[in-house]
Formats: sequence, structure tokens, C-alpha cells
Amino acid sequence: MQTRPILSTLRHHKLTAGLLMLQVAFTLAIVCNVMHMIVGRIERIGVPTGIAENELATIPSTAIDKAANHRAQLAADLATLRAVPGVRAAAAVSYSLPLNRNEDTQGICPSKEALDRAIQRNSIDGSGCMEPSIYDGTLGLVDTLGLHLVEGRDFQQGDYVADGKPVVAIVTRALAQHLYPGKPALGQSMYDGDRFIRVVGIVDSLLRPELRTPGVDNDSMILPQAPDGASARYVLRSAPQDRQRVLAAATAALWKVNPNRIINPARVQTYSQIRAAYFQRDTTMIGLLIASALGLLFVTALGIAGLANFWVQQRTRSIGIRRAIGATHHDILRYFQDENFLIVTAGVVPGVLLAIGLNLLLMTRYELPRLPLWYLPIGALVLWVLGQLSVLSPALRAAAVPPVVATRSV
Repeated sequence: MQTRPILSTLRHHKLTAGLLMLQVAFTLAIVCNVMHMIVGRIERIGVPTGIAENELATIPSTAIDKAANHRAQLAADLATLRAVPGVRAAAAVSYSLPLNRNEDTQGICPSKEALDRAIQRNSIDGSGCMEPSIYDGTLGLVDTLGLHLVEGRDFQQGDYVADGKPVVAIVTRALAQHLYPGKPALGQSMYDGDRFIRVVGIVDSLLRPELRTPGVDNDSMILPQAPDGASARYVLRSAPQDRQRVLAAATAALWKVNPNRIINPARVQTYSQIRAAYFQRDTTMIGLLIASALGLLFVTALGIAGLANFWVQQRTRSIGIRRAIGATHHDILRYFQDENFLIVTAGVVPGVLLAIGLNLLLMTRYELPRLPLWYLPIGALVLWVLGQLSVLSPALRAAAVPPVVATRSV
């Protein structure tokens, strides 16, 4: 690297070189944090729900006649839906499904003593108690949702009580570990302040209807309790390619069984649509963040290329002199590339500090996670490559200056 002549030249252009260094520094700081935010959003969007997402569709139904026998209607509807061609399984829930924002929670403790500690602290924090999301539904819900039962059993008909509250439950592996760390949860009796609920089954995962933090997003519990009101949400499981056809046929079948009901067409949807609606803001934000990062990199590339073009025009005579005394095409090309490398490197150093400082600010103000340090060398590498590509065209033009220019230029 021709460091000494490059540094000598840059000392005569302190302002322009300094501004470009600052631009590189701010670009590195912003792009690294933006990419960190994009990766976080992508991970959030890709969170698994634990259910057979690509096979599910839902139909909400509300009976007009409030005095009708809703349990009998529910049984008739499920029998009709299971007879629809292409339907592998069908069940009814009250309203909660993963990521549909209709969340019902309940305080659950591993023992009565844990509840007493929570009452004394006036908080479940540190008491051993948890606040899981509650799911309920008709017999066959676990199979319909495609949940993976890892321990215990599914609900049986005898677990459903006509009057009163269920006394058994199926919990997620995450909730079981939080309630009974280091101990088997199967067969344990949880306490909700009113009754003991025995754990009869454990599923691998079941995401909440509303995300909170990764540590508790899979704290969910299923109760053997069918919808007992005028409203119910029917969940249908079919082959992915059959979902739209099944939805149309199932909706028509429900109308035929009982036309005295309300079915909102906007809520007759596949589960993929429910998931997409939940993460719509995140998807939009990812697009905006990508556009802003690319825009900033483009402006930085323009700045590098523009400054290099300006310097080529200013140094045409000196380039001609160097060519006249023996500098080759490669020497001139390498000079401008080395010069750009030094400028970008001088911007990367403060850029690393700015990136860390900006991340600390975002952590304090917006509770964003800490920026992994490996983002910084990747960001620096991107800027080095961008700088070399941006300066390539002006450098090639400089290298093409013939030696005779030295005698013609004033």
C-alpha cells in the first residue's frame, strides 16, 4: 500500500475526506443496528406455533336464537363438518387460537403454598406461580390442531363436565418446566385458588394468542371445556391445497344445518391468514428497515464515487506525470483503491463505537436486545466491499489517463 503519498494527499483534503469518514461511520452504526432489528423481526415472524398451521382453517359462528340448545347445535355442527369431503378432523373452541389476539389467562400455582407466597408478595414473580394462556375446546381438539403430545394422554369424554369447572388439563412442556423445574409435571396437581387441576398430558409447544416475551410465549394450558354460549369458532383440518374448497363447503353446510346464525365472511379464513394478519406490522416494518438500510448504503456509495470522480479530475496532471515516469495501469488503479480503503477504515473505527452507543440507547429507550458484536466486522466488510466497488469506475478512468497528459496540462 502506498500509504505515505496517500496520507500526504489526504492532508490537503481534510474536510472532504473527514466528511466521507463521518458518513461511513454513521452508515456503519445505523446499518448494523437496522440489520439487528430486521433479524429480530424475522425471528419473531418465524416463531413456531406448535400447531399444524398449513392444514387449518376456521369458521366463526354465532347463533341468533339465544335461547336455543347451544350444546345440541354444537354437536350437530361438528357432525356436519366432519362429514364434509376433505375434512380430516374438526373441533370447536370458544375463541382463542395461537396468534389470533383473543387471549384468556389464568393464574396457576404448583401448590397452595406457592399461591400463599404470591398473595404475600402481591405478585407471582418469584412465587413459583405462572399466568398461562388458557385454551379450551371440544373433544378431539389436540388432534385437530396437530399438537404433539409428548407425555400422558389426550382428553377423554369423561374429562368434560356438563356443569362446573374441569379438573384436568394438558399443559405445554414450557409451562410444565416453569411450574415444576427439575421434576416430572405429569400427574401433578396445579392450584388456581379455587380448585386443584391435575396434569394428564404434556404437549411439545402451543404458542399464546398474544406474544409477550420468548421466555413465556409457550406457557399455555388446554382445558376440556366446550363452548357453552351462542358463539363458537370451528377449526377444520384438511390437506393444505384443500383448505379454500373445504371452507366454502363447510360454510354452506353450516348454513344448511341452521340458517339462524351469523357467520362473518371476513373471519372465515385459513390459519395462514390469521398468522399473516398478526405479523402484518412486523412485515411492513421489515420492508421499511430494509429500504432505509439500502438507501443509506446507496447514498454512501454515491458519496464515495462522487468524491473519487472529483479527485480524478483534480489530479489528472499528476496522474499523467506518474504514468510518464513509469507508473503502470495497475499502479494507478491500486492507488485509488488503497486510498479508499484507508478512508473507509478511518470511518469504520468510530463507526464501531457509534454502533455500540446507538444500540445502548435503543436498549434503554425501546428495550431492544443487545447488538451481537459479530455484526460489526460484517458491517465493516460490507462497507469495505461497497467502497471498493464504488471507487472502481473512477479508478479505472484514472488508470486510463495517458502519459502525454502531463505535457498538455497546465
